[in-house]
Amino acid sequence: MLHLNFSPFPELESGRLQFRKLTDADAPEILRLRGNPDTMKYIPRPLAKSLEDAIAHIKQINDKIDENLDINWAVTEKGNDICIGLMGFYRTQPEHYRTELGYMIAPEHWGKGYATEAINTLLDYAFHTLRFHSIEAVIDARHTASERVLQKSGFVKEAHFKENFYYNHEFTDTVVYGLLQRNFIKK
Repeated sequence: MLHLNFSPFPELESGRLQFRKLTDADAPEILRLRGNPDTMKYIPRPLAKSLEDAIAHIKQINDKIDENLDINWAVTEKGNDICIGLMGFYRTQPEHYRTELGYMIAPEHWGKGYATEAINTLLDYAFHTLRFHSIEAVIDARHTASERVLQKSGFVKEAHFKENFYYNHEFTDTVVYGLLQRNFIKK
């Protein structure tokens, strides 16, 4: 079984980005991300409505880090500590050496290649430091931009489930993408 330890918290960096632990000071940015209908369009969760909602989300993330269950990072541009995104690993299954990738970037930073750059940084850490065997990403089938980002990062489509998820009075399709450690090529 895989044994995870996120203490001390692993701060990472890529060419243009830095990855650090979320703090309560990030609540305004998390509210903008989780309270924005555009960023949440394909994420079946209620919109954050207040700073208290954002702080509760940060606490939930940091509690899982403290328990060595899951890990998420605030994504910032180098030279600017403002959180522009949230990325990490959820629903970790240490007994199977598998985890799920989740990511979101603020709309004003879409189209800059940040998601792909960040995902490749996190995949390198997950496969080579944490020693995961496989990583999956579960997306709404309508989210074609997310699908392209995953494909650029080497993920392959593993499954397409028809109307398997019910949220907000509609059934939606779910697509599962996966990447094995042996197929990961750092870009």
